[in-house]
Amino acid sequence: MLFSTVFDYFNGLFIDKYRENKKITKLVLVNSLVVNLGILCFFKYYGFIVNNINNFFNMSIKAIELPLPLGISFYTFQTLSYTIDVYLGKVKSQKNIISFGTYIAMFPQLVAGPIVRYSDVALELENRHESFNLFGEGAELFIIGLSKKVLLANNIGILWDSIKAAPISELSVFSAWLGIIAFTFQIYFDFSGYSDMAIGLGKMFGFNLMKNFDYPYISKSVTEFWRRWHISLGSWFREYVYIPLGGNREGRVKQYRNLFIVWFLTGLWHGANWNFILWGLYYCGFLIIEKTFLQKWLKDKPVFISHIYTILVIIVGWVFFGFEDIDKGISFIKTMFGFGNNLLYDGKAIYYLYTNALLFIVLVICSTPIIGSRIKRLKDSLKFRGNIIIPIIFLVLLFICTAYLVDESYNPFLYFRF
Repeated sequence: MLFSTVFDYFNGLFIDKYRENKKITKLVLVNSLVVNLGILCFFKYYGFIVNNINNFFNMSIKAIELPLPLGISFYTFQTLSYTIDVYLGKVKSQKNIISFGTYIAMFPQLVAGPIVRYSDVALELENRHESFNLFGEGAELFIIGLSKKVLLANNIGILWDSIKAAPISELSVFSAWLGIIAFTFQIYFDFSGYSDMAIGLGKMFGFNLMKNFDYPYISKSVTEFWRRWHISLGSWFREYVYIPLGGNREGRVKQYRNLFIVWFLTGLWHGANWNFILWGLYYCGFLIIEKTFLQKWLKDKPVFISHIYTILVIIVGWVFFGFEDIDKGISFIKTMFGFGNNLLYDGKAIYYLYTNALLFIVLVICSTPIIGSRIKRLKDSLKFRGNIIIPIIFLVLLFICTAYLVDESYNPFLYFRF
């Protein structure tokens, strides 16, 4: 991280200094791309590349197990966005290396996003505004994120781990659906919880970081889902890959090619395994189908039809994401849809539902804007009393989260691999 910071700090200065010489500035930009992506590929994909070379060419090259530098996928994309934006003239180069280092090493979002582009915080690095109100908003958002992670994601994650660990031949159809629905909620509340904590901490220090999730499970199409899910990653790939490739400006065939490249890279960014690439291409396929005809067809249909279609696509997609073993993932999907000798339901499935029914109801409600709008309405209607009651509610949540963290040993960090 220190190397990337110093390296791209000087790349920005060189691009500004030699701006009139296109050959030199282009060479500096290419150098930044090659070195940064080279470091990322070495640490994150070295083993994956070697294993695939061995498999395809029947070789036996030994791959050393490399430790993954924490947050490398996030800060690499951040430093790249800086040099590209300086090259394009969208931002001026940062002369103060401490300010630039602050941008790269900003701890709230370093390990789990959102991916912050330099242009989003350039002004705040030099002249940000701190206040009690902002600090209070940030503290509330942090506690909301902590509650999502500790109270919701961790608790429903236990159910997913139990079902995932069971032999697929012993699962009932109902258990398989309960398991993947549990994972669907776990990954959302885990990742959006971390993002909310990061954005909240940013606000406490005077940084207004972009929203990373916007209730994605209320979407009525896959296209809408990806406008609401991991917004910072989607906007990064759109800005620095999709649009430079031509976007949708050069006809359908090239648009589909561009979508294929973006979603192949999106899948690969999530992990050094074929299941993530398959997951990315799975969504690429549905996005192309929607752009070709499906979105027009869904427009005339009742809203619940498009919503059910979207949720089913999302849930099945999480199977590819959740199982690194692709064969096991496909077997799991077959079980979900009854292609096998598995029972429709059994005692375990009823037990799983019975013990988690209330949690599932809470998860569904928290996946919608209902609670957020109720809190806002409560603040507006109660006014002064609301300014007392709401903080008490948040303090209670903070106390409960702390109690869970002290008592529970189950606290997975799903996004460590990224």
